Amino acid sequence: MNIHQYYPVDVVNGPGTRCTLFVAGCEHECPGCYNQRTWRLNSGVPFTIEMEEQLINDLNDRRIPRQGLSLSGGDPLHPANVPDVLRLVRRVRRACPGKDIWLWTGYTLAELSEAQRKVVAELDVLVDGKFIQALKDAKLIWRGSSNQVIHYLRKAD
Repeated sequence: MNIHQYYPVDVVNGPGTRCTLFVAGCEHECPGCYNQRTWRLNSGVPFTIEMEEQLINDLNDRRIPRQGLSLSGGDPLHPANVPDVLRLVRRVRRACPGKDIWLWTGYTLAELSEAQRKVVAELDVLVDGKFIQALKDAKLIWRGSSNQVIHYLRKAD
């Protein structure tokens, strides 16, 4: 899996202070997307074990408490990303108790494959649906267009 950006401290992509990872690869290529540079799977840089260790350490850092992890892109549920994203979210669940996991995808829940559903089973919140320029609404929180749905999948601890 390739990534474009990792923010160890982020207050924009989900509630509270978070770690946010932007992955490469998106099949949707929505007109008006704010992050078009992430569309190509081979763009960005490889997500290494060293980066993963840093992310885990950042999530557990008590000096700057983080509420959780946000995964965006590109699309973390791009079929090529699913194995690595699944491994990562399962590791975060084990190594970072009490942290929530949010994920943004252009796919809707109804469109997900069995492999993608395994990732979703590990999430607290899924924001799904393609960005649609005609439905763009700057007043929406954590989504860009009104067709996108925020699915709260788990109760907070």
